Amino acid sequence: MRELGIGLVGYGFIGKIHTLAYRILNLYYDPMPVKIRLVGVCSGHRETAEKGVEQGGYLFGTTDYHKLLEHEDIHIIDCCTPNYLHKDILIDAMRSGKFVYCEKPLAMNVEEAKEIVKVAKETKIINQMAFQYRFVPAIMRARQLIEEGFLGRVFHFRASYLHSGYNDPSRPITWRLDKEKGGGGALYDLGSHIIDLIRYLLGEYKDVQGFKETFIKERPLLEDPGEKREVKVDDYIVLQVRMTNGALGTLEASRVATGTNDDLSFEIYGERGSMRFHLMEPNWLYIYDATEPGEPIGGKRGFKAVECVNRYPAPSSLPGPKFSIGWERFHIASQFNFISCIAQDREASPSFEDGLYVQEVMERTYK
Repeated sequence: MRELGIGLVGYGFIGKIHTLAYRILNLYYDPMPVKIRLVGVCSGHRETAEKGVEQGGYLFGTTDYHKLLEHEDIHIIDCCTPNYLHKDILIDAMRSGKFVYCEKPLAMNVEEAKEIVKVAKETKIINQMAFQYRFVPAIMRARQLIEEGFLGRVFHFRASYLHSGYNDPSRPITWRLDKEKGGGGALYDLGSHIIDLIRYLLGEYKDVQGFKETFIKERPLLEDPGEKREVKVDDYIVLQVRMTNGALGTLEASRVATGTNDDLSFEIYGERGSMRFHLMEPNWLYIYDATEPGEPIGGKRGFKAVECVNRYPAPSSLPGPKFSIGWERFHIASQFNFISCIAQDREASPSFEDGLYVQEVMERTYK
């Protein structure tokens, strides 16, 4: 293929981020394996679909995603909708022969995720999850170092993803606070990312248990602020896990962590060294080499800041390896990976099977 047409379903915040990435891929990667063309955008609201055309640069807008599936010039369906809509869109798209890219989590539950993966296997459609933190240079380097044995045997770790956007009890119930539309709370919204990230770095989970809490138990309705409804999803959850390699760890996800912004972080401690990363300082991976001499007076030991910055492999060309990195860049890299896999006719990773795995861990945690 010389050109891939994009059909986007859901033009909210994350739909705009995906749109931005598609529009500038050819600037960030030179050469691109194929050309990208924004063809159709779908939203449940006509005015939002029209904004996608005017603002995002799509050729047409619709309120019916089937119109995207019928369009011959659309080759990719990018799903950015609330979680309860994922299953039908993804299955219909794959059965229509479209490549599929999906925001996390994959589905509302394991049963739905298994249905999606079953169709993916039957149709052999190239698919990818938007677990974009796999595409942070510092995290890519962390994985390389772990695979090279830098840490040795991993003893324990901790990881967290903390937001503070739901602290205000007057914030109304939207789909992310509605169990019937979101499926879960902080675990689905933020925890899915760190579950996938720790698996990417340290391998499979063996045992998991969780403790969760909903601190703000009632919130006003969006359509009627004078009426309140019970909130049935978690504001905060902590997981205690054992990995198959024997490492023990804790994972936290919170949407009421006062003072935080987009605070994803991890610390991993091994017999030969340790490492830590914080998304609010994304240019650096901090590593500690315990094999360095400790004498005299500390020798050469201490945490070292590895300047991962924008050091993506070729054909990444913009803005250059020495410049500081930003959050949107991870989405750009993730979507480039997907496009490249299609162009080279190979399986993409993280795939829907990885999405199913995360779904299974989350469901086990809730149980």
